[in-house]
Amino acid sequence: MKYRTLGKTGLKVSEIGFGGEWLERHDEAESVDLIKYAHSLGINIIDCWMPDPRSRDMIGEAMKGCRDSWYVQGHIGSTYQNGQYVRTRQMEHVIPAFEDLLARFHSDHIDLGMIHYIDSIEDWNNSMNGEFIDYVRKLHDEGTIRHIGLSTHNPVIGKLAVETGFIEMILFSINPAFDMRPATEDLDSMFGGYDKDQLSGIDPERARFYQMCEENNVGLTVMKGFFGGALLDRERSPFGVAFSPVQLIHYALTRPGVSSILCGYDTKEQVDEAVSYETATDDEKDYASVIAGAPLHSYSGVCTYCGHCRPCPVGIDIAMVNKFYDLASAQDKVPESVSEHYRALEHKASECIGCRSCEGRCPFGVGIADRMKEAAGLFGC
Repeated sequence: MKYRTLGKTGLKVSEIGFGGEWLERHDEAESVDLIKYAHSLGINIIDCWMPDPRSRDMIGEAMKGCRDSWYVQGHIGSTYQNGQYVRTRQMEHVIPAFEDLLARFHSDHIDLGMIHYIDSIEDWNNSMNGEFIDYVRKLHDEGTIRHIGLSTHNPVIGKLAVETGFIEMILFSINPAFDMRPATEDLDSMFGGYDKDQLSGIDPERARFYQMCEENNVGLTVMKGFFGGALLDRERSPFGVAFSPVQLIHYALTRPGVSSILCGYDTKEQVDEAVSYETATDDEKDYASVIAGAPLHSYSGVCTYCGHCRPCPVGIDIAMVNKFYDLASAQDKVPESVSEHYRALEHKASECIGCRSCEGRCPFGVGIADRMKEAAGLFGC
């Protein structure tokens, strides 16, 4: 298993994480065993947005004796009322629900205290002013939550979270289909029908959000990476083609700022399939050819950082140069953090010899040699 630093939290999280949402579909012994099995393969980050006692008890039982080797995303504002999940900012429900989470996890702290599921500006304003955010800050000041995070499906909210300066990481929904959708406060609309006019490459709002996360060292963990399973099924995929889990994992992990993708599992075989990403070949990870060969897509001329351009005869990591170039060129002034990352590359864009062999391998027809010249000029080397 490979590990990445989760933004400014400094935590080293596994690239493949555990989304606990499906645990309630199984008996307790099976789910506990599944979590322990995932942990034995190196998975060390788990998300628990679920407020129901059964799901929380199963995760708590699985972490007994090894709590300190897990990083937990625990949600504040996800409550259980009259046997139902309720998202709320009402403190008479928020506080008992969070205290219940600690008790069922047999823990005195949560590593990543997640401000739960804000998608609307109204909810953002309500959450960021008053008792709710005061409680979150109090938990952080006391050390009960080690880091403050937030979950959202809306890049507009994500950008506001980055701008606060105190939100250190974000749980965000990322997959090739969602990335083409404009920002919305209605998550259900993201799963609706797609038509050709909507398939126009990555939405600028989402691209800018990823850039801001990278620039400000706000780490991203990923939910809904498989589009509710639709991207695994040719009949339901908006592209008209099916992706593999490994391809979708690679897509998520190549977005700027992303540290870990949290997959949902029903079986050990599904855990094995996700973890197989770490030993997969470039061909097995290749999501770009799937998109480029789909009946519906519009990524022409757009770099998706897929790595098809490898190998470069002079050793340039073209995908990373392109990523830093895109991050920098969107700004009036090159952010120092991006410049530092670029300078840390072993080979710079200025070393490009213009052979254009990479361009013949690019599925989207990107003019790579010209971009290398532009990157060299932008960064000065």
